[in-house]
Amino acid sequence: MKFNRTVFTGAMAICIAAILWGLDGVVLTPRLYSLDIGLVVFIFHALPFLIMNIFMYRQYRYLKNFTLGDVLLFFLLSLFGGAVGTLAIVKALFLVNFKALTIVVLLQKLQPVFAITLAALLLGEKLKRNFLLWSALAIVAGYFLTFGLHVPDMETHSRTALAAAFSLLAAFSFGSSTVFSKKVLRKFSFFTATFYRYAFTSLIMLMYVLSTGMLKHIPEINGFQWMIFAIIGITTGSGAIFLYYFGLTRIRAMLATICELCFPVSAIFFDYFVNDRTLTPIQWISAAVLIFAILKLSLEKEQEASRI
Repeated sequence: MKFNRTVFTGAMAICIAAILWGLDGVVLTPRLYSLDIGLVVFIFHALPFLIMNIFMYRQYRYLKNFTLGDVLLFFLLSLFGGAVGTLAIVKALFLVNFKALTIVVLLQKLQPVFAITLAALLLGEKLKRNFLLWSALAIVAGYFLTFGLHVPDMETHSRTALAAAFSLLAAFSFGSSTVFSKKVLRKFSFFTATFYRYAFTSLIMLMYVLSTGMLKHIPEINGFQWMIFAIIGITTGSGAIFLYYFGLTRIRAMLATICELCFPVSAIFFDYFVNDRTLTPIQWISAAVLIFAILKLSLEKEQEASRI
């Protein structure tokens, strides 16, 4: 087989982005648990966007050519993939308070279930007959991953079920933003896509923190927390998004799906070596089944698209 440098470069970019997301979810973001969630998500996007303006200010020239459809597309991408999705996953990470971080991250991998379902409902795409089988298997695996063989504890003091619910909301949001991302990249470069995704999300979150009165608490952020924000902004935040978009323009969705498995794998790795935590045997089996079912869903979707 002939070596394809473009495909290799794209695959490596997505793998690195996925590993960075695993690092973020397990090691970095939980260190900000004492801050308001809305304020955290606002700074996640506003700080990198301010830095982007230094190097990518020429991206503003595209504004005059934006159609109403372009604005709506970037708004929806930023609302779901930026604001709602990030708020939900940060909330889930904060709820578990450094515990069950791997579970929260793994549950995000259910996003193809939502992406394919939404494509069928909103775009009229036909569902494959195996969709229900693999989706059901993934959801059941997600249940055992979260609760093991125990009955869910729904008492108010138990945060596992609530964290799982927010993880599923994040999966829904990120899954829906996948469709918007692909549409954006058909018309704009990954530079422009990254720049305006952060611009729109920063504006959305600015309205949020202003309405909740949280903006006034920025001076209370300490030096260590600003350091974490800076690391996230450069690496696991805008840096990872940039790498992901860069890779997505160079490889097919089927290969991208495989590369994204570096996300849950790296999360398990970081949680063990950093927090000294690992999954129980039933959770290991559930994680493997979840990843397998999601991979089958994504590959069948890609194979169907290639025949159209």
